[in-house]
Amino acid sequence: MNIHLTKSQIGLDGVPAAETVLSHVDGERGELIIAGEHVGTLASASSFEGVTARLWNGASQTTLSEANVRASLGAARERAFARLSGLLPTTQGMGIVDGFRAAVAGLRAEDGLAHEATIVGAFPVIAGALVRRAKGLDPVAPDPNLSHAADTLRMLHGHAPAAREVTALDAYLVTASDHGMNASTFTARVVASTQADLFAAVTAGYCALTGPLHGGAPEPVLEMLDAIGSRERIQPWVDAALARGERMMGFGHRVYRVRDPRADVLKTAVEALASNGADLPFAGEVEAYIRAALRKKNPERPLETNVEFFTAILLDALTIPRQAFTPIFAVARSAGWTAHAREQQRTGRLIRPSSSYVGAMPKPYVA
Repeated sequence: MNIHLTKSQIGLDGVPAAETVLSHVDGERGELIIAGEHVGTLASASSFEGVTARLWNGASQTTLSEANVRASLGAARERAFARLSGLLPTTQGMGIVDGFRAAVAGLRAEDGLAHEATIVGAFPVIAGALVRRAKGLDPVAPDPNLSHAADTLRMLHGHAPAAREVTALDAYLVTASDHGMNASTFTARVVASTQADLFAAVTAGYCALTGPLHGGAPEPVLEMLDAIGSRERIQPWVDAALARGERMMGFGHRVYRVRDPRADVLKTAVEALASNGADLPFAGEVEAYIRAALRKKNPERPLETNVEFFTAILLDALTIPRQAFTPIFAVARSAGWTAHAREQQRTGRLIRPSSSYVGAMPKPYVA
C-alpha cells in the first residue's frame, strides 16, 4: 500500500528526531532559546566561551566553566596551528569553502584531550590560514591568551582587532552557536547516532552547511545591496525584482513565521560597527522597504528579515572576505555541532527514518 505524504511531512517539518536540552526554536513566536536562555540575553551577557560551556555541559552533564573552555580552546588553537603543515596540503587548488571542508576532514583525535575542544579550537585556525593563503600571506600563529573571537580576527587579519570588532564578532559567534534541529545539526546527529566519532559528525555537518539553502545566504545579501547601489535605486530595484518573482535575500525563513530573533541581536551589533564601514542607514532603508513591499505583496504571510541579512553586513564590516562567510559560520556552529553529536551519542538511538515509496511495483510473483 502506497502512503502519500504531504510536502511538509516529506520535509520532516515538525517531526521530532531527538530530545535535547541544547536549544529550542519557536517559529510562531520568533523565539530562540540556547541552553536555557533567550538568544538576546546570551549575546548581551555571555561570550562564545560561555555559551560553549553551557552547550557542552548540557550535552555531557559536565560542569565546565567559561574560564575552563577559554583555556582549552586557546590550547587547542595552538595545537591546531602546529598541525597545519599536515592539513593544508590536501587543500591545494581549492577555494576557501572547499579547502575548509578538506582540512576539517583531516582533523584527528588527540590522545587524552577532549575532541570537542580539538574541533572547535581548530576551526578558526584553519579559516584564518586559508583566508591568508588566498591573499598570498603566511598563516598567523594563535595567541592562547586571547578570547576565541579576538584570536579569530587576529588570525584572519594579522593584527590585533579593535575592542568593538571583538565584541561584534563575539555576538555573532554566540548568536550562531546553535539553532535547533537545522539541516547541519540534524546531519551531525544522524552521523553521531551511528556511533561514529565527533570528527566524522562535524565534517558531515559542515558539508550540509555549504548548501545555499542553509549557510550560503549572507554573500548574496551583499550582492543584492551592491546591485541596489544607492538610496534612490531602492524602490525601483526592489519593485522590479519582485515583479520578476525574484527572492529577496535575507528575508524569510523555513521555521520563523515572524521576525528572526537573531536579526535584532546582530542589528544591535552592527550598530556598534557603523563607523567602521558598515553603512547601516542604507542597509536599514533597504530592509525597511523590502519588508513593506513583501507585506504589500503577501499581506497574510509576509516574509520577515532573517539572520542572514545582518550577518552579511556584520561580517563585511569586519572585513572578512565573502568567500570565508561559510567557514566563519562553522566557527560559531561548531559549538552546537559538537554538543549535539555528543548528546546524540549519550542519549539517542540510531536515526533511521522511513520513506514513502512512489515508484513502480513489480508484477505479482507467480510460483
